Amino acid sequence: MALEEFVLAAGVPLAGGLVLSWALEACLSLRPRPPWRRPASALFLHAGLWMLAFALAWAVVRRPYFAAALALAGAGLIVVVNNAKYEALREPFVWADFEYFTDALRHPRLYLPFLGLWRALGAAAGAGAALAAGLMLESPEPAGAGAMALGLGGAALAGAAGSRPVRISFDARKDLRRLGLAMALWRYAKSERRKEDPPATPFSAPAAALPETLPDLVSVQSESFFDPRSLYPQIRPALLAEFDALRAGASAHGPLRVASWGANTVRTEFAFLTGLDAGRQGVHRYQPYRRLARSGLASLAGYLRGLGYRTVCVHPYHRGFYGRDRVLPLLGFDEFIDIAAFEGGAPGQPYVGDRDVAARVIELLGQARTGPLYVHVITMENHGPLHWERVDAADEAAVCREPLPADCRDLVAYCRHLGNADAMFGMLARALAALTRPAGLCIYGDHVPIMPGVYRRLGAPSGETEYLIWRTEGDARAPAAPLAASDLGQAFLARMGLMPAA
Repeated sequence: MALEEFVLAAGVPLAGGLVLSWALEACLSLRPRPPWRRPASALFLHAGLWMLAFALAWAVVRRPYFAAALALAGAGLIVVVNNAKYEALREPFVWADFEYFTDALRHPRLYLPFLGLWRALGAAAGAGAALAAGLMLESPEPAGAGAMALGLGGAALAGAAGSRPVRISFDARKDLRRLGLAMALWRYAKSERRKEDPPATPFSAPAAALPETLPDLVSVQSESFFDPRSLYPQIRPALLAEFDALRAGASAHGPLRVASWGANTVRTEFAFLTGLDAGRQGVHRYQPYRRLARSGLASLAGYLRGLGYRTVCVHPYHRGFYGRDRVLPLLGFDEFIDIAAFEGGAPGQPYVGDRDVAARVIELLGQARTGPLYVHVITMENHGPLHWERVDAADEAAVCREPLPADCRDLVAYCRHLGNADAMFGMLARALAALTRPAGLCIYGDHVPIMPGVYRRLGAPSGETEYLIWRTEGDARAPAAPLAASDLGQAFLARMGLMPAA
């Protein structure tokens, strides 16, 4: 196709689609700078990616306007997902999130409810209408017509690659606002693939002087756990009675700084197990199990295994989710017990309950053995979507001492599960106290729950969760002290006499 023919056939949809692609960016919840205030390389990259998407669509459908509509639909889908994510998690879409498109198909309950029914229906209806209109209203062009757009896209990308490199901070909000969506995604993708030596962790050092009898250890990463009682006085004070009793005799306790809001459990999980904060993780902070966790890092579990511990992880969900079946052995676990070891969730509940998880851990602690045991627990019961759960007046009366607004039913569902988490804490503490070997328990929350309606009506938490470290040998009452999730694992072992204090 000659240049003149190409311009006549594709000039309007190609150029018009490019302008509309920038207009779509303006629909992001966190709006980037206008294109003319971004680095030149960001403009070249955006244009190049748009032309490539247009060319690939044209090669398939051979209709330039339809190709532009398809490319815009793909960009629009990312905008819709970004806005849903930002509303629920206070964070924009990043490169690692593309993995969740396939996860959403395998585990729809974990993702699709937060997209929203109307968004999903609108996207489906729009895609159907565009498909029908494109096929019926536009005649196909010659089969090789997209080659020119492909060449232009390649030239634009080459210009972007040859431009002065742009600075990247790995703060997703700042990078999106400064560079735009295309460049932010592109730079995160390139940074993730860069090969680097794994960073040293606090668990790389050799063991210090050890106690004569090594204690059994249990750490519990409790799904969405934080203490809502001070923020919402409607909740009954006795809701976390077991946690309060443990906290009263804890070696350490207080607020825990975590790197996520509402989801992304593996961020806190990885920080606890490796002692690496977000700054040392770089781009991998958004999903460390994709690459960084597989790079040969020293970890808490590996450290304990080197001391002679049997190390077990218990997570009552599908073993392949987040790739834990491949990652956890690399992080030092001898055994991974997943949902296959449980009969299923409680009646009417979508996930395995915390009490059932506690019973499984108690069974492990009671097995005949000659050496110490470390069990790391990752619970699921309080995983959302909370707004899909049914609650009634009896549920509300059980957890609240006064009525809540009608649009705050999520909080009732959350507190109902929180009561079961509290029972789990007590079950584990009593089982550890009954052992002949000294023992320790570490409890912490991975992030606060997703309850946007509750937060709008009653106020939002800070984003910090709770932690405590408790020993069967007893301790003097410790004052509350804030801690980062990346420091908690080392603090736990130090309190148990297995590592020097940080």
